[in-house]
Amino acid sequence: MNTIERVTPTPAQEQAALAWLSLLHDQPDSSDQAAFSHWLQADPAHAEAYAQVQVMWELTEAPARTLADEDALALQGYLNAMNRSRRPGVRRWSGALAMAACLVLMISLGAGWQPSRWVDDLGADYVSAPGEIRTVTLADQSQVTLDADSAIAVDFSRGERHVQLRRGAGFFNVTHTGDPFVVDAEKGQARVLGTQFEVRLQPHGAQVTVLSGRVGVTADKQAGQQILTAGQQVAYGDGLAEKLHSVDSEAQLAWRQGWLNYYKATLAEVVQDLGRYYPGRILLLDDELAARRVSGSFPSKDPQAVLSSLQGVLGFEQHTLGQLIILR
Repeated sequence: MNTIERVTPTPAQEQAALAWLSLLHDQPDSSDQAAFSHWLQADPAHAEAYAQVQVMWELTEAPARTLADEDALALQGYLNAMNRSRRPGVRRWSGALAMAACLVLMISLGAGWQPSRWVDDLGADYVSAPGEIRTVTLADQSQVTLDADSAIAVDFSRGERHVQLRRGAGFFNVTHTGDPFVVDAEKGQARVLGTQFEVRLQPHGAQVTVLSGRVGVTADKQAGQQILTAGQQVAYGDGLAEKLHSVDSEAQLAWRQGWLNYYKATLAEVVQDLGRYYPGRILLLDDELAARRVSGSFPSKDPQAVLSSLQGVLGFEQHTLGQLIILR
């Protein structure tokens, strides 16, 4: 019995297939169609690559439009910030040109290109890459351990030590100097009263977890302060803080040792965390699947292995194209 060996396209062939798919969806002429037919027949891997991108197109057409819109807005913000730093009279890019540049770069650089990171990084002093845990020592000898794909800006002027969390999460080990140490995240802040603690951005706010000492947390400038001690956590957003509660702070902060621990977390939350350790993008397209609960301890260094493990338990489909992973 004869078997057909399946070929595996290279990343370059996948990118070429994506470019062909884009062209063929945009009123190709007869010469384009002939060139595509020649390309398709030149290598079995070309046909396999094109079949894969067709599946991806069908799965992700609507999410891809949303991502393109978000990336175009982020790119325009980045360009505006860059223009403000240039001399007067330099022509600004139009929104249409920003969108065009965005789409060209999305095709040429693949799913790993995320201009929203540029906006965060533009005003940051310290940045960690996807998958990188980075510890930095500040001017006062305080240390900040950045979770993967995180960014902070530091301002030690005006008699206070301010750190702005621009993306991701940071674990703070503060040296006492007599000057206040404040971490700003979204509209709220965590004010050090002698402690080791984490501040983590969330989709609509932030979360503070204390390992030792005390932290005063306010949801915004007008809100009252909650005092957290070791083993306590509070989340806030839109100017409102939730009730503080006790947690296993060592387990919550195990990402510093390369582990992600969950107890009845939603798959959406797990995927969001894994996305910080993956250089591309992970899209979860099924709302019911996103709400499924997950418990366990997973190594953060290999997000794809974690997804494969969860796939065996939850039974979802997983599709990969370059650095883009689709779950459904």
